Amino acid sequence: MKGISKLGEGIHNHQLKIASINDISGFGRCSIAAALPLISKLGVQCCPLPTAVFSNHTGFDSFYFYDFTDHMRSYMAQWKKLDLHFEGIMSGFLGSARQIDIVRDFLEMFNDDKAIVIIDPVMGDYGRLYSTYNDDMCRQMKRLVGYADILTPNTTEACMLTDTEYKDDFSERELLCMARRLSEQGPGKVVITGIDRGKWVENYCYESDGHEHVQRTLKVATQRSGTGDVFSAIVAAGAVKNVPFVDSVETAAEFIRICLLRSEELGIPVTDGVCFEEVIDKLRFDI
Repeated sequence: MKGISKLGEGIHNHQLKIASINDISGFGRCSIAAALPLISKLGVQCCPLPTAVFSNHTGFDSFYFYDFTDHMRSYMAQWKKLDLHFEGIMSGFLGSARQIDIVRDFLEMFNDDKAIVIIDPVMGDYGRLYSTYNDDMCRQMKRLVGYADILTPNTTEACMLTDTEYKDDFSERELLCMARRLSEQGPGKVVITGIDRGKWVENYCYESDGHEHVQRTLKVATQRSGTGDVFSAIVAAGAVKNVPFVDSVETAAEFIRICLLRSEELGIPVTDGVCFEEVIDKLRFDI
């Protein structure tokens, strides 16, 4: 089964590991800064491959940015020399078509059909592409989706990846049909995340065996930066530990709810993300 079969091969491969391909933000609790502590708490080693370094994420009025693209292949080559094997490989925000190509090369280099590939196609929100995205990157991301075992788009990204016209009021059946169409592109498991349903937030899960599930959580506060990174990190850790997909989604949604409540109690600015440090002891898989 994917995710556990390589343990014991090589001196550096005696523990479950996830390679996290994403940017590093020094402040704001997003991307690798969110994924690393949460994956670690769940008993899996998180190995970051940075795509860029930010002083703080782009939701702030200003930030320092260093593009790591030119260094990514050399970084990967050193991991190959160490004969590292990963039970999970996850990618998040990618800033250029070149970076998407590098992720595909990483998957060709390190995924021998035993690693679970989790792709969060960070492309846009509220019906619009992010300013860093263009048509070429959208085409490249559609190709990358074919490598995924698990895909975690929001509604905007699901529309872009299926050439569906965006609207604000998709029905449950329409969302589940869109998840099914995404699964047909390669991923065995798809969850369309963060659907606003008034007092509820919902996630629409589909598995290629035909299992469909709507996960619902009571809305407790304004959504914050980094919640998508928290969600995908928990789902990724669950995958390599053989936690059932829906249980991982339930765990991620409930932990985000707890984090949001605590962040509101402490008066944390929305830009500063979710203060998971205060409640990280509550993060576990109940299986």
